[in-house]
Amino acid sequence: MLRLLGLLQTHRYWTGVELADRLEVSARTLRRDVDRLRELGYPVLASRGVAGGYQLKAGAAVPPLLLDDEEAVAIVVGLRAAVAGSVAGVEEAAVRALAKVAQVIPRRLRHRADALGAYTVPVPVGGPAVDAGMLTAIALAARAEERLRFGYTDREGAATHRHVEPHRLVSLSGRWYLVGFDVDRSGWRTFRLDRITEPLTTGGRFRPRELPGGDAAAFVRAAVRSAPARRQAEVLIWAPADQVARVVGRWAAVEPWDPAKRGDATRPAGTSGKTGTAGRAGTGSGGGGAGGEPGDRGPCRLRMGADDPAWAMLLLARVGAPFEVLGPPELAEHIRAVGRLFTTAAPPG
Repeated sequence: MLRLLGLLQTHRYWTGVELADRLEVSARTLRRDVDRLRELGYPVLASRGVAGGYQLKAGAAVPPLLLDDEEAVAIVVGLRAAVAGSVAGVEEAAVRALAKVAQVIPRRLRHRADALGAYTVPVPVGGPAVDAGMLTAIALAARAEERLRFGYTDREGAATHRHVEPHRLVSLSGRWYLVGFDVDRSGWRTFRLDRITEPLTTGGRFRPRELPGGDAAAFVRAAVRSAPARRQAEVLIWAPADQVARVVGRWAAVEPWDPAKRGDATRPAGTSGKTGTAGRAGTGSGGGGAGGEPGDRGPCRLRMGADDPAWAMLLLARVGAPFEVLGPPELAEHIRAVGRLFTTAAPPG
């Protein structure tokens, strides 16, 4: 019956013959299982005739859900993550739903979910919160293969109007992206959801196109990497260049620093007292950082996009070594402000 429900929840029309073949059951067994689903509250529509079949109609109320073990554990873990997630407006609802699920989930599954929660550590990444209603509306349009119109603010701050065939929603580095085919521009695009306004379905259906490469997440990563940053950060880090490069990965370029290019670069960041110095980020290896004691090696130079100072600061903190911000001033000021906040929150004692 779970397999039958899973097929019906695709919201396509199934002939009785198709369903019986998929489930490898007789027509009589199929009719019996359909009747059981109706008793549980699922509005299954049926039509008679040569091409007779079944379709699940959207009901006015949520019927009881039938979940296998893996699905139940996934729901618990997902709800826990949603409580501290980046989708605005779902935190309270997630807590209520989690409480309801916890009351009915079998003990053996509760232990599995608790183990996953206790021994996995989510790392929150700063990013703009996305309205849950917008996220749901776009996801439903993608599922129904229905075109969308919405306002969009591009990277340069220009307001545009888009007509898009939605394909997939992707969460990457604290931001949500829509991958879709821009009808007016005749090409695939990625859209940040926090820059979308007033998404409306048009009622026009579309036949899904094949996404180049086939992987929506890879498509978004490639688009983010290729987009030029409006502001570039330049930072000296007192740690070996190869170790820093392993930590920052593809998010930044790292190269050895020539001390002849800067007379005070042989001293650890935070000791020169010059304008633009953000101070030390710490000397321990922390969360897998490069680590090292200041002064025992020359610095390397790191360059990365700094359109979002919060993200750049998180990456520097992950390196876990003393550093000095050469630019832009906005990044240095952001780090100083966060440093003051943390110092106030954790006074010595």
